Amino acid sequence: MNTTLALKKTKEQLHDSGFKLTPQREATLLVLLENEKDHLSAEEIYLLTKQKNPDIGLATVYRTLEILTELKIVDKVSFNDGLARYDLRKAGAKHFHHHLLCLECGSIQEIEEDLLIDVEKVVEQQFGFQVSDHRLTFHGICAACQKKKKTTPTQP
Repeated sequence: MNTTLALKKTKEQLHDSGFKLTPQREATLLVLLENEKDHLSAEEIYLLTKQKNPDIGLATVYRTLEILTELKIVDKVSFNDGLARYDLRKAGAKHFHHHLLCLECGSIQEIEEDLLIDVEKVVEQQFGFQVSDHRLTFHGICAACQKKKKTTPTQP
């Protein structure tokens, strides 16, 4: 989705929920859109947003991220580093997307396919639990790190 369309859609979502797309919120959202694959922390988002809007404060970025999370425009996710990170929800996505987290280099890959549709059905049928969303992160070793291990001679 292009940035202009994403901003327009977000402005509509905010308006429908009683919020405005203020210059601070717009700057924060632009940083998220421009760094979509990076899974930035609030502090990283703040530093990048401050470059666009020098008057913005950290508390404003936190409030904006909470509003965007509440409206399911972004998802708050935690990996192994203990930081809350923010990830844009894909347009039209029913669920949060999945991640592959490399335990060697820390890289994070996204899986756009919803791999848990059948699992959700089992949970709903066997446990009478109505699933509204799910999160799945696979922890392991990425292909690049595996390749590196194979080509690096082991020490005696």
